[in-house]
Amino acid sequence: MGVVLALDAGTTGVRTRAVFDDGRQSFSAYREFPQYFPQPGWVEHDANEIWDAIAATLAEVVAQLNEPIAAIGITNQRETILAWDQRTGEPCSRAIVWQDRRTAARCEELAPHLSTVRRITGLVLDPYFSGTKAAWIAAHHDLPAAPHLRIGTIDTWLVWKLTNGASFVTDPSNASRTMLFDITTMQWSDEMCALIGVPREALPEVRPSSSRYGVTTNVPGVPSGIPISGIAGDQQSALFGQMCTQPGMAKNTYGTGSFVLLNVGTTCPTPTDGMLTTVAWDLGDGAPVYALEGAIFVTGAAVQWLRDGLGIIRNASEVGELAATVPDSGGVYVVPAFTGLGSPWWDPYARGTIVGITRGTTKAHIARAVIDAMVFQTRDAIDAMTVAGGVTLNELRVDGGAAVMDAMLQRQANELRVPVLRPTDHETTALGAAYLAGLAEGVWSSIDEVSQMWQLDQRFEPAEESGDHATWLRAVDRSRHWAQDTPE
Repeated sequence: MGVVLALDAGTTGVRTRAVFDDGRQSFSAYREFPQYFPQPGWVEHDANEIWDAIAATLAEVVAQLNEPIAAIGITNQRETILAWDQRTGEPCSRAIVWQDRRTAARCEELAPHLSTVRRITGLVLDPYFSGTKAAWIAAHHDLPAAPHLRIGTIDTWLVWKLTNGASFVTDPSNASRTMLFDITTMQWSDEMCALIGVPREALPEVRPSSSRYGVTTNVPGVPSGIPISGIAGDQQSALFGQMCTQPGMAKNTYGTGSFVLLNVGTTCPTPTDGMLTTVAWDLGDGAPVYALEGAIFVTGAAVQWLRDGLGIIRNASEVGELAATVPDSGGVYVVPAFTGLGSPWWDPYARGTIVGITRGTTKAHIARAVIDAMVFQTRDAIDAMTVAGGVTLNELRVDGGAAVMDAMLQRQANELRVPVLRPTDHETTALGAAYLAGLAEGVWSSIDEVSQMWQLDQRFEPAEESGDHATWLRAVDRSRHWAQDTPE
């Protein structure tokens, strides 16, 4: 059947990856794009810059292929939202990124409706999600009137661009992150749209995660007529790419943030304190799969901060080597709450904190503390998930950029007291999108066939815990409510 292309639209960069049906070594092209921070707690992207990066990587990969392209799959940063005019195709403003905190006060105003939000959407009231961001754009920009207004997440924007405006669509995994979608009826919720202030008629059509959304049209360097047949939010895509297709299987992706997802099957669970209930995927068979999620806002982004903010390292790949030069963090704890804290705290007013610094503290200790924060935050999310959900975790499958660090994964196994499994292919987010698209177009005949492509690279068995977790929780307490509290 040829090759499936996966477009992975991340928070700081985009990648186009060629995935072959016979498991041959794939290849990819990558581009970063600018980040904008107009005010403290605000994070924005230029949607046209994202598209330019996608178009460039897509054309670069297509130019290297000598066989037909069977399909394109898309995975994306989920809660980033933008509005555009369908007549011109131009964004009405910069996109507001999932990390953005500007709607924290609005979420507080909505607090009396929390039970409704939880019941309909499976989410919590937090500026992380797209709905209040979309309402903010509507309130602060001169938007086109219906029927010309388009509001969508990054997947919707990319399909719009790839099809030259012919398709205005999304999938349930992305829709379920907007705080506007009913995860039991699998439809946009009129009640939530009215409550938050987003016009339902401006939202895209929701189709199954594995289905044909349209075909490429007039994309430079890319043949027209290629089916776009798979969409999933990045974390759900990674869950699928890790082949966590049975209830009780879980994965963690160490990316810009870290996201722990646990497959809970086809029955939508009752909302659980500290956890998110989300749609994992919908294969169009009438039985959408649900997941519990623990969302950690900053892990890999803290490594970028060491590089770009502090200049401690020149390349992100250096952090593991630098951290390994010291036996431990020297009593230093970094709580990277740069954009608040996610699971299980859900505190948009938390801010980054470094505690335990002495005259003996070096940049290596800070680097080690940043890596330790990845481990501890993951443990916090999984502890809350397993206790509140009554679930026993038997193993954790991991992926993402930081999953290359053996020492970090060993520490993770120690803290969780369960084996941590790393596949040979660490970039499972793109794989999930490719598999969804390929299943829709018959490249693979079944999930069982796709599952055979997952291969183990290394298994990390738990050893002795460090005993530092209690002190970490004290550091977390120091960071909480920081932007909210004022001295008397």
